[in-house]
Amino acid sequence: LPLVLPPTVLGFYLLIAMSPEAPFGGFWLQATGETLSFSFAGLVLGSVIYSFPFMIQPLQTAFEGPVQQAMRTAASLRASPWDAFFTIAVPMSIRGFVTATVLSFAHTLGEFGVVLMVGGNIPDRTRVASIEIYENVETLNYADAHALSLILLVISFVTLFCVFLFNKRFPAHVRL
Repeated sequence: LPLVLPPTVLGFYLLIAMSPEAPFGGFWLQATGETLSFSFAGLVLGSVIYSFPFMIQPLQTAFEGPVQQAMRTAASLRASPWDAFFTIAVPMSIRGFVTATVLSFAHTLGEFGVVLMVGGNIPDRTRVASIEIYENVETLNYADAHALSLILLVISFVTLFCVFLFNKRFPAHVRL
């Protein structure tokens, strides 16, 4: 759902779920003494939910094929499911974990809708680069908007390049 739902809609419903009057938001307030809405913790939680599709796809791909065969082999040798998972599936799927983590982080880096709805734009608390770029464009401060955009572009490029190098360095599945 986060893949096709407009980010502002997702952000709006997350904001409602994080409010102190909602069960989840009320629980968080009782547990921590702070609200989730318009906070850094809420911003991180909203970003994680928004980026789930970018995490699930590489993980799903990583656990298919040879990993499933290795898990069946481990089961035939009487390995417990947890032992097989942690000693076979996780090491064989390390590329998927790295790719999922990096893609989710990179995807969240430029997110605007969920971030604005859940975190607002509170200076020194929830202001992020994507909102700062928007404000710079809105005030016709194109030089600062360009500088921040260029920084995000370089970070995105370097991130993807590092994932490419990592995936090239380590084979798709370790042969047992």
